[in-house]
Formats: sequence, structure tokens, C-alpha cells
Amino acid sequence: MQITVGQIVEGKITGITNFGVFVDLGDGKSGLVHISEVARTYVSDIKEHFKIGDVVKMKVLTIGDDGKISLSIKKALEGEENKQRKEKRDRRPTSAKIDSSYTWTPKKAEPASFEEMMSRFKQTSDEKFSDLKRKNPEAKRSKRGAVK
Repeated sequence: MQITVGQIVEGKITGITNFGVFVDLGDGKSGLVHISEVARTYVSDIKEHFKIGDVVKMKVLTIGDDGKISLSIKKALEGEENKQRKEKRDRRPTSAKIDSSYTWTPKKAEPASFEEMMSRFKQTSDEKFSDLKRKNPEAKRSKRGAVK
């Protein structure tokens, strides 16, 4: 089997070290998954994630002139997630388009002048004070307009 950069391959873990895992890719080829390419999160002990004999999917990152193959498990997972998202997006019904008969209408226009804004504020304030009075008949308004 020909292995190329960017390809997703499957292999069996044959060795675990502090810096990564060695994987048998078949046909007498093996590669290394560095500890930084195992998961999206920080991995302090790789043995918590894998054991010898586990079969994993990996993405081929590089193939050196000397035949060393660098692999990534996390990038293979990202590829799978992207593929699933694309499939989900493609399954959406095409009738889920935006209704073209809908027209946008702006909010009620804000008052144009300071006097109109002050009038609206006073009206709102009086309404809120009336509500407070109904709930608490002993509420009084002070000279400054605060409720005591």
C-alpha cells in the first residue's frame, strides 16, 4: 500500500514512549505519533490514552527522505468531524431557504428632539411610579422624584 502525505491511515500501536506512540502501518512500514499530535488537549501521560495493540486512525503529516513517517491522531479526528459536519449540512432540506416574501421593517423611529425624549421619559417614569403606588400605597415621591 502506497502511503502519501495527507492520507488517513489505520495502524496498530506497537510501542509507547514518553514522547509518543509507534504505530505499525502494515507492509513493514511504521510511523510515530508525537505526544502533541495525540489529542487537542494537553496530554501529560500518553499511557492514559492508549495501550499496545490499540488500532487507531491517523493522518500522515510527513514522510522523511529516510522513510520516517510522522502521524497525527488529532488531525485525523478533525478531518472526521469536518466530514460529519459537511454530511449533516448536505442532508438539510433545500426548502429551508429564507422566505423571500419577508420584508424587514425598522423599529419605531426614535424621537427627533430632546423635548420629545424628555416627554417620553417623564411619561414612562410616571407610569412606573403609578405601578409602584398600586403595589405599595405608602410610597411617596420626594422633591427630587425618588420614591421613599
